[in-house]
Amino acid sequence: MPLSRPPFFSSTPINARRAVGGALLALLAAICLAPPSAHSADLANATYSAPDPSRALAGAALAKALRAGGLVIYFRHTATDFSQTDSASSGYSDCANQRLLSAQGQADALAIGKEIQRLKLPVAEVLASPMCRTLAHARLSFGEAAVSARAALREAQAGAQASGNSGGAGGLSSGYQADYAELKRWLATPPAASTAVGPALGNRFIVGHGIPFRAVAGAPHLAEGEAAVLKPEGTAWRVLARLQVTDWAQLVP
Repeated sequence: MPLSRPPFFSSTPINARRAVGGALLALLAAICLAPPSAHSADLANATYSAPDPSRALAGAALAKALRAGGLVIYFRHTATDFSQTDSASSGYSDCANQRLLSAQGQADALAIGKEIQRLKLPVAEVLASPMCRTLAHARLSFGEAAVSARAALREAQAGAQASGNSGGAGGLSSGYQADYAELKRWLATPPAASTAVGPALGNRFIVGHGIPFRAVAGAPHLAEGEAAVLKPEGTAWRVLARLQVTDWAQLVP
């Protein structure tokens, strides 16, 4: 008894069958070839963000690791004017009603940027909270074109509801994540290779706030302008060093 083809194949034009077959093959290939990735919700919070003395890096060893790339450097924004508050701000772009960088904070952000250039550290990406003080720090250090605003880096607001990752004019609660899941992913995931930095891996630089970092990485709290240098390990991260503003000038390439 001859085998019969299913009705779809007997009644569908050959070009349509080829198109469907090609789409199925492409879908299977995408599923098979997709790289594994850690889900943000699966990443545990750490309890202590000071480097383990037995594994910490400093001086020339730290400079060498930073120049090799593949690290995450998380800054709390530099010094601000605490006579100002965010309470009356209508949105991320309402800088007139936010706490802003002080003159010292602006100078510190510029100085950090110059030291990063002096050390010739490769930059894969620069992410910043969309608040005016964090964007100002990032732009002064890395240039405006290099910075991508990410609302998921925003400090969680008491009583507000998380609303995705868009940010913008929807108020200061727009786009933040109460559990900082995306921040954890950025800390744990190695930065992608970038042709902009040649054969070396770049570093991911993040300019955010003290509260989100402490919430996911643990104490001690970052001072204004302080940076934590992290080694992303896929499902966690390891703190290699913490640097105050003036520490950058002490690193020798």
